[in-house]
Amino acid sequence: MNSNGKSTSEKPKAVDTDSSPGPIKLIGTPYVSLDHSISEPHSKQAKGEASVTSGLTKLSGKTSVSSGILIGVPKSRNPNGMKTGVSSGVRGKAVVSSGAKGKAIVSAEVVAFKGVKYGAHDGELRFRLIHFWEARNVVTKVLLGLEMLLIDQEETVIQGFIPAGRIDTYLPHMRAGGIYRLNSFFGSNKKTLYRVADPKDSSACFPEDRFRFHGYEEFDAACDLRGDLYDYVGHIKLVNGQVLSDTLVLDDAEIASSRRVLLHVQTHDDPVMKLYLWDKAASDFSERFKASGGTARVILVTTLNPKRLGGALALSSMTPLRVFLDTDVQATRDYLTWMNTNLDVANRVDADVVTKTETVTIGELFSYMKQEDAKVAWFECTATIGDVAHGSSWYYIGCGGCHTKATKGPTSLMCKKCGKTEIVGVAQYLAKISVYDNDDQASFVLLGGAGYELSGKKASELLEDYFKANEDVGDDHLVPVPQALIDTIGQTRKFVVKVSNHNLTGQTQALTVTKVLTPEV
Repeated sequence: MNSNGKSTSEKPKAVDTDSSPGPIKLIGTPYVSLDHSISEPHSKQAKGEASVTSGLTKLSGKTSVSSGILIGVPKSRNPNGMKTGVSSGVRGKAVVSSGAKGKAIVSAEVVAFKGVKYGAHDGELRFRLIHFWEARNVVTKVLLGLEMLLIDQEETVIQGFIPAGRIDTYLPHMRAGGIYRLNSFFGSNKKTLYRVADPKDSSACFPEDRFRFHGYEEFDAACDLRGDLYDYVGHIKLVNGQVLSDTLVLDDAEIASSRRVLLHVQTHDDPVMKLYLWDKAASDFSERFKASGGTARVILVTTLNPKRLGGALALSSMTPLRVFLDTDVQATRDYLTWMNTNLDVANRVDADVVTKTETVTIGELFSYMKQEDAKVAWFECTATIGDVAHGSSWYYIGCGGCHTKATKGPTSLMCKKCGKTEIVGVAQYLAKISVYDNDDQASFVLLGGAGYELSGKKASELLEDYFKANEDVGDDHLVPVPQALIDTIGQTRKFVVKVSNHNLTGQTQALTVTKVLTPEV
């Protein structure tokens, strides 16, 4: 370390890494800096030592600790600082694996996270990178950096941060589950730099992960207190109001539009709770649920914020949330075993919470919407298509990733949800049709995949065919309703429709179609 307090380091000849389930090779010398506050419950702070705050609790019942990490360069040598940072490359030293020369990596005394004090250290930190995720500004969606969750051999968990400017340096070498080694570091109360390396052959046992589960009573007691974020494991009762079945299909367009997935979940025979997965957590769940073939029943979610919505307890996802299903981790496998041996409890239906999608007439739909206690719900309705609305656009241009409606930027399309200033736009259905049954008629709106299920053609394909045949039209040209939609007039189909808040508040009577089925004969 030089006289002005900044850390300097030399480039090592090679840096090896070994991680479970498979080895990876780190190339180059990425820099990371930490500002981590060590915590241990019920202890007192001493001079030159880390600050003491409330810690985490291990599943075994023993006490563990947690801390936060930031990035930067040390600017203070105050030994009484309230936080301790970790940096490597002191006096230019770094861990080097000579590889071809056959020299072994020199190992120093291993220091646990909670043993770090202010000043230079000749010891060695070893840890596993549990998880990392993007940190964005809540309002502008600008990328701030990468958050990390690290764990050492003593199950001490700390949080790390890499600023946006260094993401390209680190990201190619970062792997969830990888084990890393840090030598020649400096404990500081400011943002510092350190060099990362990983032992080639580590005899130390690093936990794969650690969960802190809460049940209904614990979440209820911690509701709206803005305290620690805990994890949840249980079984799924409803997905976006739909009962689990082999025919359940998640509507990507609806998820993209609402930016959420609403689950009703239950742990053993505890009360049923609502679990809201937002933004990326919603899309991640959708992908994993589809990958399971729609058969997943057990769910584990991390870092949940308990809130009271409408007087009822609900769990809301936070940015670092992770989702595991059925057999992904040991905790879900254990719960799945319990569930398979207690099917009478797991399958018990709470009539106030879990209801199957009802088959109703158009008249019954309108009657339901007028009820004072009506809530957002899904219904099946068999109706005949009478007409397709003309004179307005039958599609919208959405983000190719999340399907949210794109906005026009100065030179390209942008997505507010993804926070990207340049995206590939994809046409999605947004077509209004008139339907009727024996007694009534209504307006339905075909959204996203529902239009494809009805017409058999993707909106993007129909739009591309039109512009190929009409190359001279401008971008602002109103594309007429395609023949594929017009040909559906006269067809009798079963529609899964959603009664939304817009319907219940009287803003519109047009009902959104989330799925189109062929009626049973």
